[in-house]
Amino acid sequence: MAHIKPRDRSEVPDLEELFVQFESMAGFVPNSLLTMAHHPPILRGYMQLGHAVMNTGSVDAGLKRLVALVASTAAGCRYCQGHMATFAAFSGSSPEALERVWRFEFEAGFSPAEKAALRLARDGAQVPNAVEAEHFADLRQHFSDAQIVEIVGVIAMFGFLNRWNDTMATTLESLPMEAASQKIGKSGWTAGKHVAENS
Repeated sequence: MAHIKPRDRSEVPDLEELFVQFESMAGFVPNSLLTMAHHPPILRGYMQLGHAVMNTGSVDAGLKRLVALVASTAAGCRYCQGHMATFAAFSGSSPEALERVWRFEFEAGFSPAEKAALRLARDGAQVPNAVEAEHFADLRQHFSDAQIVEIVGVIAMFGFLNRWNDTMATTLESLPMEAASQKIGKSGWTAGKHVAENS
């Protein structure tokens, strides 16, 4: 059960444009955003950061979402895993890739570039951080410095989201709950504490 009840959209009409923007992209408004709406500057700041990290640059959108999924798995945030399994599928990741992404080191279906990015995500999301110079040497074989900054931006932003949603026990919405159960449930994912109280 969520520790803080999300705001009702009708209570914060000045934020409706942000909610509509996300809803048009994803088909739902995340409870994480409605919880941030208790302090609107946080929500507005997050939306700007989210757009800059996920929707600009030259790194493939699907890879960014797989990076976010692996980082969230390493951090243990099942809410963000549910969202990223859903959004990665929107970005063209195959069901097989989603099911096997946590085993990327041993899967022939991932390219050396993808493996380098996913390795950074896994090791960068751990506490303590396990990234070393070798990670960047591997990345530089496939990505420019600007692209590496994009990838680190994804990991860092999801560090915030993972802590936010795991601490708040944010309730996972029905659309990503269903999608994640289908796409990564076979690999052991469950919603854990992010299930609605009356479920």
